[in-house]
Amino acid sequence: MERRKAIPVRECLQPASAQRDEKLRYCVLMSTSFRPATPDDAEFLGWVMLMAARGHLARGWFDIVLQRPEEFCVAFCAHLANAKAKSWWHHSFFAVAEVDGRPASAACAFPDDAPYMVSGEAMAEASRKTGIGAEEQAQLWPRGAFIMSATTGDDDCWTIENVATRPEFQGKGVARALIGHMLANAMRSGPKRAQISFLIGNSPAEKCYRACGFTFAEDKTAKDFEAAMGVPGIRRFVRAI
Repeated sequence: MERRKAIPVRECLQPASAQRDEKLRYCVLMSTSFRPATPDDAEFLGWVMLMAARGHLARGWFDIVLQRPEEFCVAFCAHLANAKAKSWWHHSFFAVAEVDGRPASAACAFPDDAPYMVSGEAMAEASRKTGIGAEEQAQLWPRGAFIMSATTGDDDCWTIENVATRPEFQGKGVARALIGHMLANAMRSGPKRAQISFLIGNSPAEKCYRACGFTFAEDKTAKDFEAAMGVPGIRRFVRAI
């Protein structure tokens, strides 16, 4: 992702209302800016990765693979963000949305599958730095192999991954604004389409991505995925850039 200065915007962000009661609708004026992630964002990005993998569930891929408490999982993912191997978890692919100077949301994007190819190297480095021994390291990928059964994607597409927003900023359009910024800026060169995937049943994510102009492409389901995660599989959306 091309590195740029933070871009400030002034947006009227309207929190969602479950009842859609017009009398309860209001706007909160907040100062929102977007910037490339840096190595100093590792802890925040670690949290983002863990939450993105969980989606709307209590447990996600990292919880299942690492079998550790949340604090450990965040630290592990933070090491992925700054690993020598530039996997799809690496900070250099991320953009961060700040609200009133606070990191509020983040997402990453890349134009080909090269970042996926070095995932194992990044996992090995994070394992070493968090004290996971060689014997257990050998078990990590087998524990998480179910993810491949429901993974799908098109070639010649920008792929958006690892989207998450802090709870206090959810439902206020921050992730939507961040993705819009990425589509308009970071993805101006390369493939002319973008794709994004999420767990089937994650209604807030689906609503957000539809608002960003994405439309349904396919569902990929698998029994081993459902047995591990408790949902049938992964839904993928696409859109032109």
